[in-house]
Amino acid sequence: MKVPLLPDVAKSLKVQQYGPACEIDGVFYQPLKKHRDINGYFMEFMRLTNGVAENLPVKLELRQISISRAVPNRMNAFHLHAREIQDETWSAVEGMLLVWLVDVRENSRTKGAKRRYILTEEEPALLYIPSGVAHGYKAGPSGALLVYAMNGQFNAKEPNEGRLPWDYFGRELWEDERG
Repeated sequence: MKVPLLPDVAKSLKVQQYGPACEIDGVFYQPLKKHRDINGYFMEFMRLTNGVAENLPVKLELRQISISRAVPNRMNAFHLHAREIQDETWSAVEGMLLVWLVDVRENSRTKGAKRRYILTEEEPALLYIPSGVAHGYKAGPSGALLVYAMNGQFNAKEPNEGRLPWDYFGRELWEDERG
């Protein structure tokens, strides 16, 4: 450092990084377009041909589309689909979600990689989460409405929702950034 600091300050100082985030194999983030006018907006979530999503970098044959409402500051983490293949696309259509993904696939080139995303109604996008990637979210201060599409179907008799403790990959993932 070129600026001499008190030793205890220098030891505690963290410099924020703005470089590219680590990648997780198979995950992609694809912005959506809102067509706005004085009356509101229109946005396409996904186009389908014979049940297959168009204009995605992967083939995703949809079996179910669901909606989940998260109350303010609600945390839903971590879960993954291990019994059956279930790939998902997520989009926040109201509010904001802090999303963490962790690659827990044994044979993945990016195993162990952690990646954070912010999904928001202001900058809508599709976040694709392949099977074997643990995922969870924390809703923002106004809550959130999540629309998600998947190539699996919910089965109440044999759920495909494996759960890990919310802090399994570290409590610091969910801490508010203050500075």
